[in-house]
Amino acid sequence: MESVKHPLARTPLYDLHLELGARMVPFAGYEMPVQYPAGVLKEHNHTRAQAGLFDVSHMGQIRLSGAEAAHALESLMPMDIVDLGLNCQRYAVFTNEDGGILDDLMVSKQGDHLMLVVNAACKHRDLAHLQAHLAGRCKVDELADRALLALQGPAAGTVMSRFAPSTANMVFMTAAKVMLAGVECFISRSGYTGEDGFEISIPAAQAEALARLLLAQPGVAPIGLGARDSLRLEAGLCLYGHDMDTGTTPVEASLAWALSKARRADGARPGGYPGAEVIFSQLAKGVQRKRVGLRVKDRIPVREGAELVDAQGVTVGKVTSGGFGPTVGGPVAMAYLDIAHVATGTVLHAIVRGKAVSVEVTKMPFVPQRYYRG
Repeated sequence: MESVKHPLARTPLYDLHLELGARMVPFAGYEMPVQYPAGVLKEHNHTRAQAGLFDVSHMGQIRLSGAEAAHALESLMPMDIVDLGLNCQRYAVFTNEDGGILDDLMVSKQGDHLMLVVNAACKHRDLAHLQAHLAGRCKVDELADRALLALQGPAAGTVMSRFAPSTANMVFMTAAKVMLAGVECFISRSGYTGEDGFEISIPAAQAEALARLLLAQPGVAPIGLGARDSLRLEAGLCLYGHDMDTGTTPVEASLAWALSKARRADGARPGGYPGAEVIFSQLAKGVQRKRVGLRVKDRIPVREGAELVDAQGVTVGKVTSGGFGPTVGGPVAMAYLDIAHVATGTVLHAIVRGKAVSVEVTKMPFVPQRYYRG
């Protein structure tokens, strides 16, 4: 039987990407810009120095509403949502019965509802997961008529306050409704680059006008998926389906910091989510493998899938993300290693096209985070 090829979806900014000379590639079922004429290296450096505008409209936006929404969502994740403050945002993960990660997401509290931003490749599965488990407890709505833009970089705050002065008072991981270009937008001070910045949810019909307005500002340039990946890698941020998946727990993924105290074994509302006992056990007794950062000694990029071996040639791990870090000035990678080899400073070898390349376990992020905390 022949497989049916589904046409790729397009974001509301598709025509603008073409106008700006973007090279489009398939990504998570969408045609997305991987780079513009400036190229990945210049786009990366521009974001670190000034401000970059990213189209992330392929991500899923979901609203949960009703008095029970926060308690309901907590039943699917090891995060404290009940006590999440108004206009505050939290990083979260959905877990399965084995403690594995179904997806990572952002959750923010807005008055009588919660706003979720989930990964593009997982959004249909996430929506079905929420509808199946939360039916009758809260209303689950996919906001398919909205676009999502990310303005990232040290100049982002200045640019945003030009249009919405109140944003100057926002700090990292807070959210608000603001008027931009005459349209009510839902924004959060957050992002996926390690830099200060904002993610802007806007009705799809008005997205292009806002994108053009932002791109017309001094210091703002369009940035594609290529630089988005190198920026998040340097920031030590996971990419779902690569650095974590259904076979990886948050503890193994070095995300224990995100597991809220209230939901731990000795917390106010312990467990009650899928895989809680597995995660409690790992927090108490440790894990057999863990996600770590690697600095590559030679200037040879070490890519996803490369095996890592010890001095005796025994395989002790595998690279899950890797590439050149423009700000670092050399190749960097993230990998899962057997627990005996995760100490900072441990020297191993990555096997790249049959050649052993020296790598050293290092702390992440690879570049300092510059989130705005006031």
